[in-house]
Amino acid sequence: MNPWDAFAVDYEKWATVMTEDIPFYVELAREAEGPVVELAVGNGRVAIPVAKAIDRPLLGIDISPAMLEQARANAEAAGVELELREGDMRDLALDEPAALIYCPFRGLQHLPNWADRRRTFERIAASLRPGGRFAWNVFVFNPHIAGKLDGQWQEDAPVRHRVDYVPTDARIDLTLEAGATIPLYWSTRAEWEGLLDVAGLETEALYGWFNRRPFDEESKEFVWVARRPT
Repeated sequence: MNPWDAFAVDYEKWATVMTEDIPFYVELAREAEGPVVELAVGNGRVAIPVAKAIDRPLLGIDISPAMLEQARANAEAAGVELELREGDMRDLALDEPAALIYCPFRGLQHLPNWADRRRTFERIAASLRPGGRFAWNVFVFNPHIAGKLDGQWQEDAPVRHRVDYVPTDARIDLTLEAGATIPLYWSTRAEWEGLLDVAGLETEALYGWFNRRPFDEESKEFVWVARRPT
């Protein structure tokens, strides 16, 4: 089974911890004059309100058939048109260059190594029209928090799971009671900036949260907006 399919069962519960991202991505989509694409679309949690706000179809891509099935059902229930496609973001290829590509809820942290991240960023850059934007958010890794949670079952989380900290691989594993495990790989600010550089993208803004507050030493989230040069 696709490991992401196992997490699809309770994905709506997982996502309850992240809600403030929706207005942020909606605003970016409203400013986009052209196609909008969401990577790691999941169950449509962000894509549906974005598509409703811009009043035109949005392309959502995900590697999990079970997630896409939920997104189709949720979009139909909301009366929203989504174009959904099963695919790997590392192989992104669009019929028409996008004005905005975004990847919410730390989706890029499922990419396991530099080569995969570089390939993804290069495919995104090639899929943007000149002046097009790429936006994403990922957590700022904190070793103190990771050490405290290491090996512990999270009883008060929306979905009960265990966290295992693997510092030698810059990875955190989230394991469900049924046994399915999803890894999350962290990167530093310098590494994200390096990915932008090799892909030929420019940083437009780096925020510390979705309210666009400045990124500083207290920030717990990277919220990036990059642009393909005109």
